[in-house]
Amino acid sequence: MDKWDERFMELTETVGGWASCLRRKVGAVIVREKRVMTTGYNGAPTGVPTCLERGECMRQKMGIESGTHAELCYAAHAEQNAIIQAARYGVNISGSTLYCTHQPCVICAKMIINAGITRVVYKEGYPDEFSMKLFGEAGTKVEKYEEL
Repeated sequence: MDKWDERFMELTETVGGWASCLRRKVGAVIVREKRVMTTGYNGAPTGVPTCLERGECMRQKMGIESGTHAELCYAAHAEQNAIIQAARYGVNISGSTLYCTHQPCVICAKMIINAGITRVVYKEGYPDEFSMKLFGEAGTKVEKYEEL
């Protein structure tokens, strides 16, 4: 880890603060050649009321355990939103690094791999060992961030 990793991880925390999720604030920043390409945070799709606006978390209300049934949530994950922003605005993220406040889930891992992102740096763990297995098989470098 170096000073650039530290700066980009700080930015993920800021971006995560914009999240509309009541349960967990997650931020993601995609960087190539020390330049921020896109950012993302967990939140509902455009035009769909967020959990914050609804005043409740559907997952919490249904008693859904963290790391399971990701499809049962109004929000798209931070990593997904960062990749979607790149696609929407024509930003090439192949060969980039994705910084994230939390370890990506398996659904995000598949998107990260297919988007050509070659390195992932995350701060907090997440209960999804299969995502790490996929990253390993794909040759995606994954690092847990350790503060300097």
